[in-house]
Amino acid sequence: MKQLTKAEEDIMHILWELGEGNVAAIIDELPEPKPAYNTVSTIVRILESKEFVDYRKEGRGHIYFPKVKKNEYSNQSINKLVDGYFQGSFKSMVSFFMKKNDISINELETIMNEINKEEKS
Repeated sequence: MKQLTKAEEDIMHILWELGEGNVAAIIDELPEPKPAYNTVSTIVRILESKEFVDYRKEGRGHIYFPKVKKNEYSNQSINKLVDGYFQGSFKSMVSFFMKKNDISINELETIMNEINKEEKS
């Protein structure tokens, strides 16, 4: 799966939230100052070429929708982060965040409980 730029990720997050929408609907969800219609349209077409987005014709326009699920992309992104910065070690990544005080003991316990639930499933 290809990596996305920040702008492409922003558009994908909106489409994941909306489920589907035309360019105008995507722009409505973007923060001020709003980008130009052509800019968003170009990013959506790039996402289409990367096979993250597909569309159906509706009248004279297109309704875009995600082809890639958010959790699939999130998993791939996390794996790339762990592989690229922590030599593939999830333990090293968690240790890094603990040392930087970016994660509390309660959060770590919650993560461990989630992992244990997944292992039992």
